[in-house]
Amino acid sequence: MNRQRRRCECHRKVRLGVDRGQIRRELVPVSKILRNHVQTKWVGSVDLAPNEEADVNVLVRPADSWEEQLAAVLEGVEGALAGEKLDAIFCVAGGWAGGSAKAKAMVKNCDLMWKQSVWSSAISAHLASRVLREGGLLQLTGAQPALGPTPGMMGYGMAKAAVHQLVRSLGAEESGLPPQVTALAILPVTLDTPMNRKFMPDADHTTWTPMEYVAGLFGKWAEGDERPKTGSLVQLITKDSKTELVNAD
Repeated sequence: MNRQRRRCECHRKVRLGVDRGQIRRELVPVSKILRNHVQTKWVGSVDLAPNEEADVNVLVRPADSWEEQLAAVLEGVEGALAGEKLDAIFCVAGGWAGGSAKAKAMVKNCDLMWKQSVWSSAISAHLASRVLREGGLLQLTGAQPALGPTPGMMGYGMAKAAVHQLVRSLGAEESGLPPQVTALAILPVTLDTPMNRKFMPDADHTTWTPMEYVAGLFGKWAEGDERPKTGSLVQLITKDSKTELVNAD
């Protein structure tokens, strides 16, 4: 702990990735990529399993309740920081499950999607209220399809729509976040990951958003460069292998 505390005393940036879910597995080593984009000197990871690229790992147990997971995250992160503040929190949690209202696993999938997306996002928001510096960045992960109906993946759409609502609320006055903090969400359509390529080998991959592009965005936004306004839902629209950022109304 003393070694980590000394690291927090230097003048470079401090980062934290809240990394639950399948997207995390594709963005890792996001911490390594962030180090290449910005003057990052400390990266913490909150996840179900350790991230070898992180300086500190805070583990949560999937069997724990929402409140128990929050308590574990607060204890682990605040203990590691020892009074220091974070510049950015990246919540790249996610996962996917399909199913309409008649699916036998509808409620089961809804529960899974809620835990993967909403639990982690709410924990990140509360953590940000305690450890994010003034003018810092809180990034959550929504989904572009959840801006409209998702009849074939109801649990997924419902959970991601809840994340969108959370971001809108965090961007409003009296949200409880520190002053001048930017809270936003990325809304990808399809991310170009090995898992997606495995299960959709014949899809048009030129419409998929590369993970390196996403990590580059995080790096710029963490430094305050080209950062959208707080409360933004930023759609990642990729066509012909070129990605455009489009704010959702």
